Amino acid sequence: MYVAWGTCLLTPSLLLANASDFAEIVEQAKHGTVGILTQSTSPEGNSFSVRGSGIYLGDRYILTARHATKRPGSGTTADPQHISVISSTFEEASATLVGVNRFLDVALYRIPQEMLPHGLSARKFSQAEALPGERVFTVGYPLGWGPVISYGYIGNPDTFLQTIQSRLLQVDLSACSGNSGGGLFNTQGEITGIIHAIIQTETTREERRCSRFAFAVPGPLVHKIVTALIEGKPFHFSKLGLQLDSVKIGTQWHMAVAQATGPARRAGFKKGDVLLSIDNQPVASASQLKTYVIEQTRPFQAVSIRILRDHREKVIRVILGKSLPSPLE
Repeated sequence: MYVAWGTCLLTPSLLLANASDFAEIVEQAKHGTVGILTQSTSPEGNSFSVRGSGIYLGDRYILTARHATKRPGSGTTADPQHISVISSTFEEASATLVGVNRFLDVALYRIPQEMLPHGLSARKFSQAEALPGERVFTVGYPLGWGPVISYGYIGNPDTFLQTIQSRLLQVDLSACSGNSGGGLFNTQGEITGIIHAIIQTETTREERRCSRFAFAVPGPLVHKIVTALIEGKPFHFSKLGLQLDSVKIGTQWHMAVAQATGPARRAGFKKGDVLLSIDNQPVASASQLKTYVIEQTRPFQAVSIRILRDHREKVIRVILGKSLPSPLE
């Protein structure tokens, strides 16, 4: 692994009913979670270890983080064609690669019908975006042990790390090495994200590789990728081609062009152009611009970007390009 709540009055019986319902939701999420196995290190083959987590989507599909399928120290960038998974009932099955998306660090595998473990509970994606303060939980195999359930809240739903190109959900819940690829579920048991990374905040040996500073790939983005992989279609994100720097004008910081390539260069952007808005949406940060391009546009769409150049405002129309697909998309 790389490294809200409304106020209402409830009767005791309703509280118990809600608690019982939520317990069932969590139980179903547990049965919809699998462990991604490492190769057996026992000469007799009578033991197993888990290196990551995955989610059962139904129709024999297993979703996980791409990096969770890689064997530590293998020194290869190739995606394994086959992995082994273990269910919460300790049934093991092999799964064959359907496809990956390196842009979002996701991988999709499929289990043969004759090997499908009993009792797997298919999970579906939430259609709503995760909101700050929203209650969530995850099920996975932290440090190779589980399935373990951890509860928490959505923090900032618009953060970025250098490990992938999309925005991430920052989550306040306990996660460790081994949680990668596991589902982040809302209180209805729907997939609202895929656990991607943690930032290590503890320094003691006993607590290393775990943190409450976790990050997840947003569920709606992953859902688009999964749909494309299942349909056997390549998926492309829009590409703008701007590298930005921060500049200060008076007391206000803005984003300015450091380098323009591809679509942005062809549209006429110059170094030092200060970005003000895109399609009339204010641009206050590079992450805001990136999120808009990735999630609100499609390749070859025209967007209008308002800039400040030589103390004058100007609107530049850009025809967006497209990202390159992964080999197995």
